Amino acid sequence: MRFRRLAGWVAVTVCLIAAALLVAFAVKDPERRTLDAKAREGVAGSFVSLQDGVTHYETAGPDSGRVVVLAAGMSVPAYIWDPLFQTLADSGYRVIRYDYYGRGWSDRPAIDYSQDLYVRQLAGLLDSLGVPGPVTLGGVSFGGSVITGFAARHPDRVRSLIYVDPGIVAPFTPPLKLRSSLRWNIDMILGGGSDAMATGQLDDFLHPERQPDWVARYRVQQRLKGTRAAIRAARMGIATGPDVREQLRRVGTVARPVLLIWGREDHTVPIARSDSVRAALPLAVWVPVDSAGHLPFIERPDVVVPAVMAFLRAGG
Repeated sequence: MRFRRLAGWVAVTVCLIAAALLVAFAVKDPERRTLDAKAREGVAGSFVSLQDGVTHYETAGPDSGRVVVLAAGMSVPAYIWDPLFQTLADSGYRVIRYDYYGRGWSDRPAIDYSQDLYVRQLAGLLDSLGVPGPVTLGGVSFGGSVITGFAARHPDRVRSLIYVDPGIVAPFTPPLKLRSSLRWNIDMILGGGSDAMATGQLDDFLHPERQPDWVARYRVQQRLKGTRAAIRAARMGIATGPDVREQLRRVGTVARPVLLIWGREDHTVPIARSDSVRAALPLAVWVPVDSAGHLPFIERPDVVVPAVMAFLRAGG
């Protein structure tokens, strides 16, 4: 009798704890908006339905201009390319930037976020816009892996490459937090991970105080359902994906113009890692940028913009 009473109390306690956790999840979960046509109303740019879902993209500049495609970092949407996007357009280039699946205003499909997915998305976007190639591809941070994968698979569609503080990585054993979706959600919602991810974006800058709206802009996508799961899937895709270093070495054997830009004060992807990247890209024009962190085109446009324009005008 006593055992049954004790078991009953244990069951009630477990149920109460579970209910409290569910309430806490519901209260603290920032993902409250369904990403649909209504949510996208008023969003700048255009949308196209590709093989794996709807992709949000923006184009600027004359239709007759040479095409430059800008690939974003791991989690910040396409707006990361402000102000280089408009500057290139004003200079006569047809510029395209887009949100990866799982970020910004693109769909959050429940599939593997592998490098194949990103390459397929980019190829599909170019096809939908009637751009067979060759094009100039620019990639910042994780975008460096995306454009490397694309160039490795579609070398004839790439005219030149622009790398900005690229994250070129090898597969690694993912931590338990990534391998367990339950643990990931607990950490992100109850452990403050979502908030830390937003505020942590400021670490990309040498002078974060000069970017007062950066965190608020990032939080917009965190309110869209599926973002948290997509970020986890993207990180798992990096951990279990191909060795991008080997891809980069193969891409570097092709005789095409390459520009490599790196902020000297980058704490996200330290400039010390540039040695191996430069070795893999022996023909690259090398532009280290003083007084800049992970996003030198934002902190030092006075250096980066002229370097990009000179590269493009010289045939890049």
